[in-house]
Amino acid sequence: MLSINNLTATIDGKTVLNGFDLEVGAGEVHVIMGPNGAGKSTLSNVLTGRDGYTLGGTVDFDGEDLLAMEPEDRANAGLFLAFQHPTEIPGVGNMYFLRTAVNARRTAQGLPEIAATDFLKKAKDAMALLDMDPAFLSRSVNTGFSGGEKKRNEVLQLSLLEPRLAILDEIDSGLDIDAMRVVATAVEALRSPDRSMIIITHHPRLLEMVRPDHVHVLNGGKIVRSGGPELATQLEAEGYASSPVSYTHLRAHETVLDIVCRLLLEKKKKTKKLIDSCQRCIDNITYTRTCIK
Repeated sequence: MLSINNLTATIDGKTVLNGFDLEVGAGEVHVIMGPNGAGKSTLSNVLTGRDGYTLGGTVDFDGEDLLAMEPEDRANAGLFLAFQHPTEIPGVGNMYFLRTAVNARRTAQGLPEIAATDFLKKAKDAMALLDMDPAFLSRSVNTGFSGGEKKRNEVLQLSLLEPRLAILDEIDSGLDIDAMRVVATAVEALRSPDRSMIIITHHPRLLEMVRPDHVHVLNGGKIVRSGGPELATQLEAEGYASSPVSYTHLRAHETVLDIVCRLLLEKKKKTKKLIDSCQRCIDNITYTRTCIK
């Protein structure tokens, strides 16, 4: 399905992804967690073809060189991104937008366009799963939607487009527990042996509702730790400071103060262990820099 090898991504002279490796098999759900600035959103941007990055390494998607494909071709090949901050499109009806996207995908697959009546039935069935009022179809895309409604609309697109690989970039951010449960239930229902998912999140609570096959920690631009669903629980208790970091990478982009402040935020509930972790981090960086000099 998806094979990423030694992926690097640099923007404005800053290397954000630095030797990123990941293998995603058909039907698998992978969760990527990590502190702010670790490269999570950059990963989704690179995979979906956003401009501005200087790239290295390889990304194979169903036997094709993903990095050589235009964004539209990636979407037509079955790649989907649910945005962390969905864009409002005033004046464009939600039903028109969704049906156009679905028919573009069907045309790329060599299938006939779906009739308006058939699409409406399919959309209403999908909306019922998301507890969405069908009236949302007649509104402009995301315009005036609450944060939770925008996230549900993203999952509605996922349901209707039926991609091969779905990347859900913090689909749970800004949701209360009830809205998160609705979204998570819909995501679980969309699991399929032919559909893989990469879920990017900060919140272990989501993983109580969506059970992934693999959990990874992204730090310093690369995967530094992998495990099963239990890893998310461990991270909630210990914070990301328990996962190793590439200090060579941090030397270029973070000061010691940056690291200490980040650790303070991540481990604010465990002050004494935090201070010890910060001190070890400072000692390690000091030693590394001394060696480099």
